Amino acid sequence: MRPVPTVPLALVTQFLRLTRANRTYVTAEGARRRVHASELRPEKYGPPARLRSDVAVTVRHDHPWPVYTVTPTTRTARGSVVYLHGGGWVGEIVVQHWQLAAQIAAEAGTTVTVPIYPLVPFGNAREAAEGVTALVLSNEDRYGDTCLAGDSAGGQIALSAALELLHRHGMVVPRTELIAPALDLTWSNPRIPVVQPTDPWLGTPGGRVLAEYWRGDLDILDPLVSPLMGDPTGLGPISVFTGTRDVLNPDAHLLAAKAAEAGVSLDFHEQVGQLHNYPLLPTKVGASARKVIVADLHHAIWKVG
Repeated sequence: MRPVPTVPLALVTQFLRLTRANRTYVTAEGARRRVHASELRPEKYGPPARLRSDVAVTVRHDHPWPVYTVTPTTRTARGSVVYLHGGGWVGEIVVQHWQLAAQIAAEAGTTVTVPIYPLVPFGNAREAAEGVTALVLSNEDRYGDTCLAGDSAGGQIALSAALELLHRHGMVVPRTELIAPALDLTWSNPRIPVVQPTDPWLGTPGGRVLAEYWRGDLDILDPLVSPLMGDPTGLGPISVFTGTRDVLNPDAHLLAAKAAEAGVSLDFHEQVGQLHNYPLLPTKVGASARKVIVADLHHAIWKVG
């Protein structure tokens, strides 16, 4: 594969500001408008026509949701990764998510499962956790060792599912990769207002509205909604990728501290000056982070390197 061109972070930041990428999050009304728009005109979710020449993509419908499978075509696959895309529980999977799923499949030598979970106002945290838990258990039987990965809202679902698998099914996920995860949907960390002026992407007013939709009939402090509130004792190794210009960064620090106290192995990859979801961005730092993610998952599944 030819190297993917990278762009300076300053251009990414300028693009986010010019396109008002934060309009769903900076006001409560912006979030409500986004939910209404998604309800009226659901977004497309299929993979791009051109992904990578060394992967194959299929879809199956033996699960309550569409489930895509990305597999390497030039090497043997072992185990699997269930990847949960971000988007604030209201935004559908986009090309950057597909590209990361394909990179993991091709370079880690594993099968990547991408569930198209229901978004608000149709889906909720309980449904997502139950569906992902069932999918991981199914993948474990079908492929062997199965890891979890997710970004932003998908990071919340991934960690909630890992906790559910541990405490309800006695299964330790061999590796959980969390990219800029949403961890506490109360948005109550006192450091969030300090970070907010530097974040061109996310905001708490809209985040609170989306969290109310997403929690459904669960308490906002339920670990299926806010995984930071769960007991991490016994979880398998975790990696967290977080930038300091991300309102979710303060809670990532709390997760790292809680994991350390519980004796859970957690690799904390913090990049000063980087934005929310920096490993998915077309920057040099993002490309380096993606290589680390691939290496983590390859090691967890193949038990080498």
